[in-house]
Amino acid sequence: MSSSTVEVVPVSGRAELERFIRLPHALSRTDPAWVPPLLMERRAALSAKRNPWFRHGEAAFWIARRDGRDLGRISAQDDQLVRDPDGTRPAHFGLLAAADNHEVFAALLTTAERWGKARGLNRLRGPFSLSINDQTGLLVSGFETPPMLMMPHDPPYAGPRLEALGYRKARDLLAYLCDLSLPMPTAAARIVARPLPDGVVLRPLRRRALREEIATMLGIFNDAWSGNWGFVPFTAEEVAHLAAELRPLLNERLVWFAELAGRPVAFAVCLPNLNEAIRDLSGRLLPFGWARLLWRLKVAGVATARVPLMGVRRDIGAGLLGRVLPLFLVEALRREALALGIGQIEMSWVLEDNLPMRHLAETLGAKSYKTYRVYEKDLAK
Repeated sequence: MSSSTVEVVPVSGRAELERFIRLPHALSRTDPAWVPPLLMERRAALSAKRNPWFRHGEAAFWIARRDGRDLGRISAQDDQLVRDPDGTRPAHFGLLAAADNHEVFAALLTTAERWGKARGLNRLRGPFSLSINDQTGLLVSGFETPPMLMMPHDPPYAGPRLEALGYRKARDLLAYLCDLSLPMPTAAARIVARPLPDGVVLRPLRRRALREEIATMLGIFNDAWSGNWGFVPFTAEEVAHLAAELRPLLNERLVWFAELAGRPVAFAVCLPNLNEAIRDLSGRLLPFGWARLLWRLKVAGVATARVPLMGVRRDIGAGLLGRVLPLFLVEALRREALALGIGQIEMSWVLEDNLPMRHLAETLGAKSYKTYRVYEKDLAK
């Protein structure tokens, strides 16, 4: 690689944003586990007009170049809803993709650090693309297999490059894989074989009231996870946006609620693994990608799925009911997934110190098979 200076160029127009979006396609095309994201989805996610995250967050994007060649990209974010326990607000970085070169990583991260310092923010943390409620963390183990939908994939050199620049682990996030062809472990099977607790009813998603159902779901989620590290609540606008985004993927048989005396208190969502269906589309739905995608999702089906969201209201979460309801919900998902031809479900992501969720996954026989790391670095005054 040339020894000339790495230039970091801010993204300021549609043409440069398109370069920014497409850059990972050039960097990662030889990685057999990488799945090209849909270009139209990435354009929408990074559009201030279309993504409601920009109502409370500000982002900047840069491309690193040398000798006229694009070699990396990064974003920096300032989210007004993000607060650390000490009351301070960190800057975030994300959308990181770069060639295996120290100078390229250093130029990108230094640019993001300066952006955060200029706003008086005390540390830089990430990657978040763009939020902890979107793609989170950098893959540090489990490189051999493709990512599930809405999960990142990174080359093995990325973590060491960040660490060489002074970034340290803030948290690890785990992905658990459950093989549905195996019988449920005895302890879990005994629990779900019993009748539901008194007053509890399980029901699937009511698609005719989809927006209200998703609002209920995310209301439980905001309550259940509000005490967790890094938690950022979904806003009303984001709930509406998510309802529209998820509509094509939601199957009533793969979304379940638990109600106690008529009140929704827990839920679990399983989504077909879109990445399995788009892996060979090179990010494009035109001219024939739409037909292939619809066929694979609606007719042929996919063999894998992901549980990205689940939760139990905090007022019952610490008791016995809060411990057994997730087992009943996952058993409902497991039963319906098998009937749809799905053989593996990923439960992700799970904080490394979220012992109840880790215990639930392991009780169900799931194995931790990927680790994603959130890094941080203090910004000098």
